[in-house]
Amino acid sequence: MADAGTPSPPGAAAPRAPAPPRALRGWRRLWQPFAGRHLAIASLVVLAVFVFVGVFAPWLAPHEPLEKHYQDDGRLMRLLTPTGDFWFGTTLYARDVFSQVIIGTRSALVVGVITAAAMTLIGLNVGLVAGYFGGWVDSFLMRTTDVVFGVPLLPFAIVALSLLDRSTWWIIALMAMLFWPITARVVRSQVLSLRERPFIDAARISGAGHLRILYRHIAPNVMPQAFVHGVFGVAWAITTEASINFLGFGDPYTVSWGTIIYDVFTSMVSFKAWWWFVPPGLCIIIVTTAFYFIGQAFEEVANPRLRER
Repeated sequence: MADAGTPSPPGAAAPRAPAPPRALRGWRRLWQPFAGRHLAIASLVVLAVFVFVGVFAPWLAPHEPLEKHYQDDGRLMRLLTPTGDFWFGTTLYARDVFSQVIIGTRSALVVGVITAAAMTLIGLNVGLVAGYFGGWVDSFLMRTTDVVFGVPLLPFAIVALSLLDRSTWWIIALMAMLFWPITARVVRSQVLSLRERPFIDAARISGAGHLRILYRHIAPNVMPQAFVHGVFGVAWAITTEASINFLGFGDPYTVSWGTIIYDVFTSMVSFKAWWWFVPPGLCIIIVTTAFYFIGQAFEEVANPRLRER
């Protein structure tokens, strides 16, 4: 019997390394968009911090966001600059800005993620059906997409919320209704190419129905691009929700970054209470920028031609 240390004879096939476990391959595939992209990795860390804050917001906030604070003599602690007790100072209504920003983190992430999921789901299905069936189905869905494209979001949202209940769920529904056309167009353009591929013909010959072809064979191939637009959609939703709240058409019973800035400017003290509007404004900028860099990293993986630019 040959010793284990004996070299293999010339021409013998080298022993094949064992394949990594499936779970490890999944983590490697998940990490691929971030490999070598320092901005994307930093954005992922920043986003993880905000997600942690959003999940544990009620426990991290030192005070109730709408609680008024009084001095020993009974006067309200109005417009206090940042101190050890109030890290971001207080508002004109003697409320803790830091607690409001912490609670607003949860509102922003919930609105962003749910809106992005809804718009991606709508756009994915519209693009799949339009690109696969073609003909009058494609024409009808694409003309509908053109109409939705032409609707200005903020004016439409202001009118709709003036007639409807100004709740966060209505804001999410309105944004989902108007954000999906971009995803639908991208998915449709890919499906127009995929439906002519040989593996689709093979699926038809084997007896697969339309739904099976759409969601078993075509959908997995367009999901990367749909996911990329979903990541960008989170940033769009957060900024749009903040804009609606800043204009005063948001949910008055929900604390969000937009409502904080709205309170600042309606109080007519923004020129001197910088600690009141700078923290929520920076949070909006940081979170949306983080989602942008993460989405850009996924986009370069989904579309390798972008790496050459």
